[in-house]
Order: sequence, then C-alpha cells, then structure tokens
Amino acid sequence: MATGEILLIEDNEDDVLLTKRALRKHHIKSKVVVACNGKEGLDYLLGKNGKQKLSPMLTLLDLNLPIMGGLDVLEALQRYEQPINCPIIVLTTSDNEEDIASCYRLGAHSYVQKPMDLTQFMELIRYLAIYWLALNKPYPVVEGGAPDI
Repeated sequence: MATGEILLIEDNEDDVLLTKRALRKHHIKSKVVVACNGKEGLDYLLGKNGKQKLSPMLTLLDLNLPIMGGLDVLEALQRYEQPINCPIIVLTTSDNEEDIASCYRLGAHSYVQKPMDLTQFMELIRYLAIYWLALNKPYPVVEGGAPDI
C-alpha cells in the first residue's frame, strides 16, 4: 500500500484522533498532516502563507470548518490555475443533497457521510485508505503538470 501523506482537513479533535487511530490499527503507515480549518488546508495544498506545499496521496475534507468551509476550499481549488493532483474526499456528517451535488460540481472525487458508530467509522477509514492508497491509480506525473481531464 502506498504510504504517502494524507492531508486531513478537520476541526474536530475527536475525529482527528479517531482517524489517526484507525489508520494505525489497520497498519496504514501514511503520515497524517492535519489542518484544523479550510484556509489552513488550502494553504497546504497551494503552498501559501508559510505552509510547505504538500502533494498528499489523499485529502480528507470536512465540510463544516471554521474560517473557510469545505465548499469554499473546493471552489478555491477549482479556480486555481494548476490542478491539485490528489483525490479530495469529502468526509462529513451532512447527508444534504445540495451539499453532495455542490461538492461533486466543485470537483470532489468522493462524498462520504461519517457514521456515528465508532466501529463503523474505523472501518470506513480502513476502506477509504485501501481504495485510495492501494487500489486507485493516482494521476501520472507528467512534465508541466497534470493531464487535462
């Protein structure tokens, strides 16, 4: 399984701890970089405001974030002149159809509702990691940026 970085854009400390715990439990050795609000996550993805630019294998994005919400992050990434070459998975408690449609329209690669049950949450993180880090083939690295899709 790939072991690149995972960017977790999440303000809930319990969800951060549970996500890290689930990854460890399932022997997923990826480094987890945590951004506690949407602006900080965007800064990591774009390498702005003193943040070193990350090229994570996977970004997990909550919708309900302080300072800049998840939808605003997706919208800002869509306006950015260079594509971000990593899957962005919206991981949120919302099952609102407008949120789901907006996320996909703004370029999210997947939309997953967080389960309230601890065991189900741990399994969900395992499934996401297996799919996105082991089974999914990432964008190929090409000179001059990502391919047009």
